Amino acid sequence: MKVEEIRAIGVIGAGLMGHGIAQVFALKRYKVKLFDNDPNVLQSAPEKIHNNLQTLLEMHLVEPQEIEDCLNHLQLCHTLPEMCEGVELTIEAVSENVDLKRAIFLELERLTPPQTILCSNTSGISIGLISEKLQFKERVVGTHFWNPPHIVPCVEVIKSQFADDEVFHTVIELMERVGKKPVQVLKDIPGFLGNRLQHALWREAISLVEKGIATPEDIDRVVKYGFGLRLSFIGPLETADLAGLDLVYDIHKYLFSDLENRSTPSPLLKTLVDQKATGVKAKKGFYHWTDERIKQIIQQRDKALLKITEVIKGLNRENKQ
Repeated sequence: MKVEEIRAIGVIGAGLMGHGIAQVFALKRYKVKLFDNDPNVLQSAPEKIHNNLQTLLEMHLVEPQEIEDCLNHLQLCHTLPEMCEGVELTIEAVSENVDLKRAIFLELERLTPPQTILCSNTSGISIGLISEKLQFKERVVGTHFWNPPHIVPCVEVIKSQFADDEVFHTVIELMERVGKKPVQVLKDIPGFLGNRLQHALWREAISLVEKGIATPEDIDRVVKYGFGLRLSFIGPLETADLAGLDLVYDIHKYLFSDLENRSTPSPLLKTLVDQKATGVKAKKGFYHWTDERIKQIIQQRDKALLKITEVIKGLNRENKQ
C-alpha cells in the first residue's frame, strides 16, 4: 500500500498512549477510528485530547479551529469490527501483554483485508513474536511512540524478520507526513533502540542508590542539569566524536569494569515493588508523590518538551538554509 492511499486509521486502546496517538493523526485531518473495550476510557478520550490541544493553544502551536477540526476527525467505536471497517492502517496501543497483543492481531487479520497495514505500539516486545501466527505477517510492523505521543517527535519503526519492505517504508513516510521523526529499527531486538539505552541508564542509576553512593534526588539532578541538558541537541555518538574517540576508549578501559552489569533486576527495585511502592500510581517509589505534585510535574514536562521541540525545529530550519 502506498502512503497516499492511507486516509483512515484505526487505533486500538484509548488509554495513556492511544488517545495521544489518535490525536496525532486527527490533527493532520486523517479520519481516526478509536476503540477501547472499556466504555469509560473510550468516552473520556475526546476530553483528554481537548485538554492536550488546549496546552498547544496556550503556546500558540495550534489555532482554535484546528482543535475543532481534530475532534471532528475522531470517531469513537464500541466494537473492534466497527473500528476495522474502512481503515487502511491500524495501530494497537494496549497494555504490554504479549498474549493479549497476539489475540488482537489475530482478530485484526480476520477483520481487515490483506492490504491493511497492522502496527503495534509495543515498547519492547518482539514484533515477530506478536505476528508469527498470522497468515499475512509481512504487513505487521512496530510503531513505538514515546510518551506523551502527541508531543515527543520520535517514533521507532521496527521491521521484523517477516515484514515487507514496502510496508515498512510506507509507515516511515506516514510518520514523516504527520510531523514525526521516524527511526528505522532494522532488526527486531528486545527493547528496540530507545528502551535499551534508557534501561541501561536506569540500571546504573538504581545501582548507585542501592550502593548508597547518592540519593535519588542527586542522581536525577546530575542528569537534568548535567549531560541530560545536551541530549536533545547532541546524541551520545555525536558527543563521543566531539570528545575524541581515543579519550572515550581510554575512559572505557578503566570505567567499564566498575559499572553495574547484572543481568537481573536490582534487589532494591524488587523490594520496592514487593512493598507496593510502585511509583506515581501508588504515591510512593523512589519519591513520595501527591496529586498536586503529579499534576504539576506532568504539566511542566509537557510544556518543557514542547519548547524544546520548537527550538530543535528552529535549529533544523537554520541548518537547511
